Amino acid sequence: MLKIKSKFYFFIFLTFICFSCNNVKKTKKENINKSLSKYELVKDWPQLPQGFLLSAVSAVGVDIQQNIFMFQRTGREWTETFPDSLISSNTVFLLDRHTGKILNSWGANLFIMPHGLSVDKENNVWIADVGLHQIFKFSHEGNLLMTLGEAKTPGNDSLHFNLPTDVAVGDDGSFYVSDGYGNSRIVKFSKEGKYLYEWGKMGDQSGEFNTPHSIDLDSHGKVYVADRENNRIQEFDENGQFLKQWKNTTATQLYALAIDKKNNLFAIDNLTVNDSLVKGADILHFDSKLNLLMRLGRANADGISVPRYHDIDVDDNGDIYVAETSGKRIKKFRKISTE
Repeated sequence: MLKIKSKFYFFIFLTFICFSCNNVKKTKKENINKSLSKYELVKDWPQLPQGFLLSAVSAVGVDIQQNIFMFQRTGREWTETFPDSLISSNTVFLLDRHTGKILNSWGANLFIMPHGLSVDKENNVWIADVGLHQIFKFSHEGNLLMTLGEAKTPGNDSLHFNLPTDVAVGDDGSFYVSDGYGNSRIVKFSKEGKYLYEWGKMGDQSGEFNTPHSIDLDSHGKVYVADRENNRIQEFDENGQFLKQWKNTTATQLYALAIDKKNNLFAIDNLTVNDSLVKGADILHFDSKLNLLMRLGRANADGISVPRYHDIDVDDNGDIYVAETSGKRIKKFRKISTE
């Protein structure tokens, strides 16, 4: 009789555990789904001049005034071999955060293949050009302040890059370059542009990269890298020591990331089947511990076409901005809830 009772209570215990686990999974799923209502696509943004056609938009960045920089490959397509000539028209556009109207533009005859753009805490604009193998620092108005790398000359040392993808700038002015398509490494420089150190090589182990495509820093100086072809986010301390990672299991590539002032991390991924059939991109929202809080937008986020995002940034209001290269668009998702 005692054995029967023991088996009965053990069965009840297992049933309770299974029920609890299912409830946890259900609650987690419901919380993620509930988060979908926190953002809405702003359909009348940006408001561009009549006849103005967007090209492939490779990057977005938020300035101190919370207006939006857009970096586009004006009239130029990504090809296996990049053109040798500079783009003759403006490539950098400053958009009003509310209306999306153009406030300023510059960047003609400066770039071959625009890729990354970041704005630092002094409102300087940092740009990565994969065609020139160079990194540039500009004033907010477009005056050149610093150049790193040798034009049209790839390399793997302290003076050269090989298709660099992005820049992240610390509070002290030191900065990190994700060097990127050709060299699977992160390089740190002083505020003055002096080479300090680097880490990383091609691979899929901790601290290795397969196309470090985007980079950003949190308020503590920790470094986060969108390791695109390894489909993950890697976190490092300021000296390049690996801390942890988040591995994506629902898509094929993790393209870019951005961190807001509260250390929430936003990222974009891409789902492609058989290397050709594009299934769309998601916007991902993490807390400071890389716990996934939200997933938004895989299929037809604008009701017109399947999105394929290339870059992301977030303003102080929590509104999200994404750049599309293949779609030749920039989009704004407005935060509509603070829950």
